[in-house]
Amino acid sequence: MPYTNEEGGRLNNFASEPKMYVAEPPSGKQKTQYALWAAAAAVLVGGLVFVAVSASQAG
Repeated sequence: MPYTNEEGGRLNNFASEPKMYVAEPPSGKQKTQYALWAAAAAVLVGGLVFVAVSASQAG
């Protein structure tokens, strides 16, 4: 563990830093999966809004 001495003789303990890497852009297959998940989320949210509006007007 890396320790540093500060003023007054105090020790300071720093967490070890994770290894860094360069992110790669998504492949065509990943982009397709993202689009499908986005469509499914839009259908789910639209359905929830429809149910909420229907329930609020039922009374």
